[in-house]
Amino acid sequence: MAGILRERLLRPRFQPVIDLSHSRIYGHESLIRGPVDTTLHFPDALFAEARRQGLHPQLELASFRAGAQGFNQNPAAGKLFLNLSGSALIHYWSLWGDEMPLRLLKDCTLAPSDIIVELTEQDPLSEHMSTLGSAFACLREYGMRIALDDYGVGNSNLQLWAEMQPDLVKIDRYFFNGIGHDDRKQNMVRAILKVAQYLGTAIVAEGIETAEDLAVVRDLEIRYAQGWLLGRPDETLLTELTPPLRDSLRVRAPAPLSQRSAGGTAASLRVEAPAALLNKHTNDDVHRLFIEHKSLHAVAVVDADNRPVGIINRRDFSEHYAQRYTRELFGRDACSTFMNAEPVLVDLDVSIDQLSHVLISEDQRYLMDGLIITRDGRYDGLATGETLVRSVTEMRIEAARYANPLTSLPGNIPISRHIATLLDDAADFTICYGDLNNFKPFNDVYGYWRGDDMIMLTADVIKRHCDPLRDFVGHVGGDDFVVLLRSPDWSERIQRIIAEFNERAIDLYDDEGRRNGGIEAEDRYGVPRFFPFVTLGVGALTVTPSLCERIRPEDIASAAAHVKHKVKHGNLSLVAERYSGASLPQVAA
Repeated sequence: MAGILRERLLRPRFQPVIDLSHSRIYGHESLIRGPVDTTLHFPDALFAEARRQGLHPQLELASFRAGAQGFNQNPAAGKLFLNLSGSALIHYWSLWGDEMPLRLLKDCTLAPSDIIVELTEQDPLSEHMSTLGSAFACLREYGMRIALDDYGVGNSNLQLWAEMQPDLVKIDRYFFNGIGHDDRKQNMVRAILKVAQYLGTAIVAEGIETAEDLAVVRDLEIRYAQGWLLGRPDETLLTELTPPLRDSLRVRAPAPLSQRSAGGTAASLRVEAPAALLNKHTNDDVHRLFIEHKSLHAVAVVDADNRPVGIINRRDFSEHYAQRYTRELFGRDACSTFMNAEPVLVDLDVSIDQLSHVLISEDQRYLMDGLIITRDGRYDGLATGETLVRSVTEMRIEAARYANPLTSLPGNIPISRHIATLLDDAADFTICYGDLNNFKPFNDVYGYWRGDDMIMLTADVIKRHCDPLRDFVGHVGGDDFVVLLRSPDWSERIQRIIAEFNERAIDLYDDEGRRNGGIEAEDRYGVPRFFPFVTLGVGALTVTPSLCERIRPEDIASAAAHVKHKVKHGNLSLVAERYSGASLPQVAA
């Protein structure tokens, strides 16, 4: 080990980190390798041996420098992720103090602002939070950013995230391995994303190895991703995305209608506004900003890395400054004196729908202070609480206007708009038109209130088996439902919906009806006859927009209705066909 370090035999391999939102390379992570054709070539064995010999701080430093030098010799732009354990970081902070960032880079001319220090750890750090926080602050003073690695396993925990406030958190590969068909993992990741949104942290999905998993990550609106599907570790840096990957990233799950109609994302709320720099600008500087910008409701306070750390409310600040001697006593003090150190941070790409949780949060200061809009964790502008309330209200009014009054599901107009969106995005999808067999006699015998229960059961079962991020559930009216599915396992989902509904619908009959297997009622001609239990029938039509020309939403809806009639007339539960672009669908092979 000592010889490897002395002779500088470490070689970096660079794995790309992809910005999914903009279909570009965000940066590369340096992954170190030992001498080729030796037992210490791969990092697990290399670092285990260094720990055994008590040389792991020296190995980490050498790996850090080798990665920086290798990256500096390549023309690729973007950020460089360099790994350091918490114990090594504390070791060199204790050894070098404020000189640590420059000492880590040594003779490398790479700009510190291009570096993201990725914290890895095998040992608990809960007893060293204060020291670790000081080390982080030092790195940030030089423009370096902080990432937390492998969140969700080992010692990379929520306490570390909350107290250290990293710029990025890399979610461990466990959560994304097979996430495309694992609802449990999807729900766990959604919970993590809520924490990230609250703390203003960007997320990187690790270990992406299949197109299906990538599609879920993209549709969860996770901005950054890394994995063998996106690029394997290599000596050379990736300068552009491969054409197949670029094409796959162009097709996104369409945003919900409510999100689109209300302006889409936080970007629609943003207004440009100057910010005050922590440890540079004073209260007098903030006062001048308010005088120069009459419409400014607040001033954001940012650190040297343009990362928001607080917000100063105009009214509160003016009240302080109006008091006797306040300007004389505090005018030259740091601008943080009167700031709210816990502002609401919102990423530019967060949907208005996701922002609605702010309205019901316990902390209502956003109404006065507003929100700080960030881009990639950096300050990008402000938004007022009034604008947020108005946008959320408009979104909900728009959604309610076209919703079915019984199920609150979107009606005809939202369904047509969503089909149009899928067609515009050239996204393959399956439209399923479902209705209930024998529903009218059931409604006639048991009354509309029991009929409403049957309709609500239908809606609940359909929603429970659909992916809310990929699939769209609509209610045309009565017992007719339309589901637009982009889930690759749509057929299995529909079969589960049919099976569960048919089983649970029996519970809505009385004892006599359950014993007899149905009810006696008049048919449409007024003739009494026996009707078996209510069941769900579904006509499914798979649409590939790229294979068809000039498709209109009404063409798709009409073709789906045609398939539904085949279900009715054939006494079937499911008929699946493929849309060919003709006036009527052709039966799939």
